[in-house]
Amino acid sequence: MVTGAENSVKQTVFDLIPPAMVAAVVLFWAFGPGTWINNPWSIVIVGGLITATVQLLELLHERHAGWRINATEFVTDLFYVLLGYTAIAWASNLLAETPLKAIKQSLGISTPWAMHMPFLLQVALVVFLVEFGQYWMHRLMHNNAFFWSTHAPHHHITQLNAMKGYVGNPLELFLISLSVVALFDLPQAAQFCAFNVLGVISTFAHANVRCDPPRWYSFFFTTIRNHSLHHTALSFEDTRCNYGNSLILLDRIFGTYREGESAVVGQEERKRLSILEQTLFPARPLIAKVKAKRGQSASAAL
Repeated sequence: MVTGAENSVKQTVFDLIPPAMVAAVVLFWAFGPGTWINNPWSIVIVGGLITATVQLLELLHERHAGWRINATEFVTDLFYVLLGYTAIAWASNLLAETPLKAIKQSLGISTPWAMHMPFLLQVALVVFLVEFGQYWMHRLMHNNAFFWSTHAPHHHITQLNAMKGYVGNPLELFLISLSVVALFDLPQAAQFCAFNVLGVISTFAHANVRCDPPRWYSFFFTTIRNHSLHHTALSFEDTRCNYGNSLILLDRIFGTYREGESAVVGQEERKRLSILEQTLFPARPLIAKVKAKRGQSASAAL
């Protein structure tokens, strides 16, 4: 028989897991063996371990029974994780990072001061650069019809799980990946560390894990409480808050923070979209027009 004291201890442990994982990631990239730190595959391995760990925590201490993951959700989520690490990463590198590096070189842009910053400040700089861009891109997606059409599929998810941050229309996933980090001279270890730190925070922010980190953590970083409210099924208007994927501090600064939590998520009567429907979602008006014209042509032929 589990006592109230045991439940309290368990909850305290789970509440501390997110900041503990952030600390573990920073320590790994700051002091890990050089052969691991310099290996470009290390970021993929660490990122995969983060996702797998949080997914496992869902099974051990779930937040909402209605969000319990099933085979369909798991396979769909895994597809998007693999898409993020392959096609989206490739497109982002080819169409954004490589051109930015070329522009930086041609214009003679140099930031040697960034290379001489303490490691933690370098990590913090990358986190800020990535999140600042994502915040405004995310906010644009909720305030512009075309950009919303790319982002809406992500709001059609009807439950939150560890891998749900990867789920969405491919165009949106590309747009939200854009940043100006390539314009700065920073060591690879600091960049990879920042990306993994963001991975820890955003994974927990989408996960069905019953944990409420300490106030100092939730003041700066997005939690499932903040993000579940952003995904609320109440109405589209109610989703226009808490845009920070990992830095809820930006919402506090720019006036878009809202307190609260939502156990029911989704849009348009909570219709879950298939992978194909998510991919074609921005083209729905065009597809409807084509179908209408075909219908008119068929009617005229009769």
